[in-house]
Parts: sequence; C-alpha cells; structure tokens
Amino acid sequence: MKIAISNTSPLLYLYRIGGLTWLARFFTEVWVPDAVIAEIDAGRQRGYDVPVIERYAWIERTNPRYVPEEWLALDLGPGELAALALAFEHRGWVVLLDDLLARRIAQAAGLHVWGTLRVLLEAKEQDMIAEVAPYVDKLVQAGMWVSEDIRRRILRLAGEIA
Repeated sequence: MKIAISNTSPLLYLYRIGGLTWLARFFTEVWVPDAVIAEIDAGRQRGYDVPVIERYAWIERTNPRYVPEEWLALDLGPGELAALALAFEHRGWVVLLDDLLARRIAQAAGLHVWGTLRVLLEAKEQDMIAEVAPYVDKLVQAGMWVSEDIRRRILRLAGEIA
C-alpha cells in the first residue's frame, strides 16, 4: 500500500489545475491532518475555490500523535507542522510539500519529498498529461511562485527543453 501525506498547498494547486485526482493514481491513500483541512476550510470561508476534501474517498483525515514543541518556533504553518510530524511517524511514505523550509527539514531528515511540480513530472511519465509546460503555466496563474530557473529545470526534466 503506497500512502502519501500532504500539506495544504499541493492539494490546493493540484485542485486548481484539475490535477488533484492524479494523486489517486500514484497513491492508494493520501493522509491529511486536521490542521491542513482547517487551512482549506479557512480558504473556503474567505471565498477561495478550494477542494471539498470529503468528496475524495482516497483522502484520509489522519493526525500525528505528537508535534514536537521546538518546531513551533519554526516559520511553518500548522498544516506544514502537522504534515511533517505525521511524515516523521511514517518515514517510508511520500510527504507532499511545497514550502522551501518544510522541504529542507524533511529532506534533511531523510524523508521522501514530492512537491506539486514533481506530481506534474510523474503525471507526464505515466502518460496522464502530454506536456508539463501548460500545467506549470496554470500553476503560476493559480498563484504558485515558480522562478524562471525552476521552470527551466522542470521542463528540462520533462524533456520539453534542452
């Protein structure tokens, strides 16, 4: 059983580009802590277009047993802290994170990290999409910050530029 743990931003961005259901092709379940669901619900209350998590049978609400108190001093949101804590409890699973600090912490701890852009690469590799470039553009339009250097690197990895 292949399971992923997700923070808020990958769920939001994939939903906004029509790719949230791709996760169900990569993973049998995606675990989402209550703190992530609260962040999504807060966005809905502010009028943003966000996914209704309960509509996705493969997304499971799961919380970590413990969030280390010393992490509270880090510049991370509640969703990132809960997702990281859950990933530390299940080290063999993928953790979906976009925030640079959260990714660095997870990678330094030896966790297997995917970001939203990695999901695009996997979708292309599995012939779910023909090209990555239009989806990178959609992510930028949806509010994701992607530097020109990262854009070129992703498109190079996708085999879309030399």
